Amino acid sequence: MPDLFPKVKTAVVGCGSISSIYIRNLKSLFSIIDLVALCNRTRSKAEEKAAHFGVARVMTLEEVAADPEIELVVNLTPPGSHYEVTKMMLEAGKHVYSEKVFTTDLQQAYELSALAKQRGLYLGVAPDTVLGAGIQTARRVLDVGLIGKVSSGFVSVTRSHNLMSELFPFLRGQCGCLPYDVGVYYVGALIALLGPVKAVRAFTAPAPVYEKQLLFVEDAPKAWQIPGSNLVCAGLEFESGALVSVHFNGNTVGDEQSRFELYGNLGMMKVGDPNVFGGKVTLLLPEGREVEFPFTHGYDGSNTLSEPTPFDGGGNRGIGVAEMAYALRQGRPNRLSQDYGIHCLEVLTGIDAAATSGTTYEMKSSCRIRPLAPGYYSTVWGSARADAERSLID
Repeated sequence: MPDLFPKVKTAVVGCGSISSIYIRNLKSLFSIIDLVALCNRTRSKAEEKAAHFGVARVMTLEEVAADPEIELVVNLTPPGSHYEVTKMMLEAGKHVYSEKVFTTDLQQAYELSALAKQRGLYLGVAPDTVLGAGIQTARRVLDVGLIGKVSSGFVSVTRSHNLMSELFPFLRGQCGCLPYDVGVYYVGALIALLGPVKAVRAFTAPAPVYEKQLLFVEDAPKAWQIPGSNLVCAGLEFESGALVSVHFNGNTVGDEQSRFELYGNLGMMKVGDPNVFGGKVTLLLPEGREVEFPFTHGYDGSNTLSEPTPFDGGGNRGIGVAEMAYALRQGRPNRLSQDYGIHCLEVLTGIDAAATSGTTYEMKSSCRIRPLAPGYYSTVWGSARADAERSLID
């Protein structure tokens, strides 16, 4: 797509597991982004990524903050570092987009939001899978009334999260439990589809102590316990009146199993895994059989740029960064704003608060996410890049 707006010079901070898919997409998929620098606590990791993806510079945090040309910083550090890095960049006058979750503490999220608003800066927060073809198509189905008014829903994700924490050490740290690591995709998708949550009730349980001797891993612990609630049974009441049952279980076996269903007065809709961009949308209407609904939007997670890379299932990660960059150039609010990040985080912390107190947690924050324009797609004939990026321009 020809350049319609000046590119936004961008730096990525954090070169861990998820960074490759971000760096590849920010470098090659979105024409609004000019990825000029990488930064990582262990400099050699940033140097390796920069060489592989052709990013010109490797910088320290201080150098990123001091560089007057860098407008936007993408914070891909572990959740425990989000607050520190984001605050530093906001104070340096940079717009910031952060991986999920916003922070590990709700009050810190409010503080960062206030700082961004005070400085007139954009602040964006993942998950951005809600801007993908699956969730945007589901939103289109709701907006045109195909299943009528949603009265209830059920979402569930299960997996052996303890085993995952063996493979990915960051899951043993703050916000590494299943609701914060994966459940936030389901919460974010529900908010994108149904609007803000009004109240929360919940029961929770912790992860068991995991005793596993890790071979060939230097300084590996012999046992650990993922912090926080790793099993959740909750009920969300939305401002729309919809009641949704939420089930997150990381204390079971196997790979991820996902369910996401919404029930309306005119029909039912199943939504694919919200942790990917191209989850299928299926409808069941009266006197009919279940049918797959064609995507109305682009960014279906297809890799049109390179050979498969780690986390390719997340295909179009970075779409939230690009949408925020266009918002910056157009002088309008970005869709995945600090209000979205705060609302997602408050639902998760509200679940914990409701479970601890045994009472209903009344939500204090709110947000609404405008849908993207339909009719723009990522691929033509299954492989060629098309015009999906135009859907990010209002």
